[in-house]
Amino acid sequence: MIRKLFPYTKGYRHFIVLGVLCSAGEAVLELLLPLAMSDIVNFGIETGDRAYILATGMKMIVMALLALGCGVGAAALAAKAGMGFGANLRRAEYEKVQQFSFSNIERFSTASLITRLTNDVASVQVTLMMGMRMFVRAPSMLITALVMALTISLRLSRVFLVVIPLLMVAVVLVIRKVGPYFTSLQRATDDLNLVVQENLGAIRVVKSYVREDEEKKKFAQRSNKLRTMAEQAFGFVVTFMPIMMLLMGGTITAVMWIGGHYVFEGSMLSGDLIAFFTYVSEILMSLMMVSMVMMMLTRSIACGKRIVEVLDEQPEITDAAADPVLEVADGSIRFENVNFRYHASTDAWNLEDINLTIESGMTVGILGGTGSAKTTLVSLIPRLYEATEGAVYVGGRNVKDYTMENLREACAMVLQKNTLFSGTVRDNLRWGNAEATDEEIAEACRIACADEFISAMPDGYDTYIEQGGTNVSGGQKQRLCIARAILRKPKILILDDSTSAVDTATDAKIRAALRDTLPGATKLIIAQRVTSVMDADLIIIMDDGRIDGCGTHEELLQTNAIYREVYQSQQEGVSIDG
Repeated sequence: MIRKLFPYTKGYRHFIVLGVLCSAGEAVLELLLPLAMSDIVNFGIETGDRAYILATGMKMIVMALLALGCGVGAAALAAKAGMGFGANLRRAEYEKVQQFSFSNIERFSTASLITRLTNDVASVQVTLMMGMRMFVRAPSMLITALVMALTISLRLSRVFLVVIPLLMVAVVLVIRKVGPYFTSLQRATDDLNLVVQENLGAIRVVKSYVREDEEKKKFAQRSNKLRTMAEQAFGFVVTFMPIMMLLMGGTITAVMWIGGHYVFEGSMLSGDLIAFFTYVSEILMSLMMVSMVMMMLTRSIACGKRIVEVLDEQPEITDAAADPVLEVADGSIRFENVNFRYHASTDAWNLEDINLTIESGMTVGILGGTGSAKTTLVSLIPRLYEATEGAVYVGGRNVKDYTMENLREACAMVLQKNTLFSGTVRDNLRWGNAEATDEEIAEACRIACADEFISAMPDGYDTYIEQGGTNVSGGQKQRLCIARAILRKPKILILDDSTSAVDTATDAKIRAALRDTLPGATKLIIAQRVTSVMDADLIIIMDDGRIDGCGTHEELLQTNAIYREVYQSQQEGVSIDG
């Protein structure tokens, strides 16, 4: 895992090296202070040499100031390196997610990906920041202090033969126990984020069905689960602290008791005992720091594995490896023996035995019941999903021959779920063409019948659209999305039930305008209303993932029972309304 995350320290490695050197310098300088203090007690005070005491005291002040400078430098460099590493890691994750197909994203879930981009990265970068200081400072102080203590008194140092093994056993036991809990803790965080995301994303539905209390209960359940997992994980950490303090207190007491006897019998100088006592404290504090960093590292490893899962995930849909086609010649479409299923583990096909030819410039209507795979069919054209078997051709070439960018530039798709982004009306429309002029924007809105309500907005095209388009109606949102697609000037325009929220008169005006202004573009219109597709050059009837029939309106009335039933039921509805 460390090998896979190390490349993301690029650009900040010199900060890491300098920070490590500062931490080492700080540790060494701090460990020299007890020796100087010992000399003052043993030689300066013992002989009454005031000049020696002052000179040694000045050295201690200088060393303390240098240690302070190294400590401040280490902290600043660690923060710089940690934040930079976190930024690189987040950027890499985000760029990888942008390459994912829909199936890749579904495998992780949106909530989990957000947690991995934020919470998990934060945990890893904090560990780097702390590790730069603690992993250098603590071992340096531990080893140096241990050597110094052994130099002062080998007999008194035997106390470490008891305390160090006990501390190591305690650390190993806690780390082995706490690791799985940290992994579960991150999963519980995913679950909580999922509840919040669903609730806020569907807040209108929640309120319209008066489901606030049920959503609160669901949130409370996930929140309590997260709390329980956190209590279990951090409970071991909290339990570890009293054990450490008990061992530290016992060691210090033993050193005072045994060392006091040595001083009393004259086999040890009082200054040496003071220095030894200081080194004991440094050794024990270093062991505590190492153990705390190891526990932080345990959680960081759990988070790092989740990050690496995203970085290692291979997008299911990729560009052609060599010599890709960079331009779509025209809007012709051909499905050749296409079968498709969303999950390889399932036996049932979502699309089965699809053979279909659509000439460039045709207007094609697609009808079918809910779940008949209409959206799935058109999603294969811009490679939002990949055909499991068979091939899809656009402009006479297999869609796999194109780069996804060039293929999707030639296709404009208005999905069932219309999405607008926070920003002005103009900003949203320019998603279709970032270089579009105001005249082109106005023309696209006229074709989509959006100009009439935009002109009534307080700031026209500069009116601010809230996140998700919550300050416009469903019909207005649909027309803005259609205008955005028109600005792309696509060779293939796919309208996936994108006029369901507008009245039939506006629907007819939009279709007529599209026919007149985009005569060369192939137009695929998925609709529930027969009137939306009855004048199409070709109408496709979908049923349970298969093509049940193809033809014009008149042909299907004569030959296709599903089309005839839908048409008659809708005509009866019109007569009743009339």
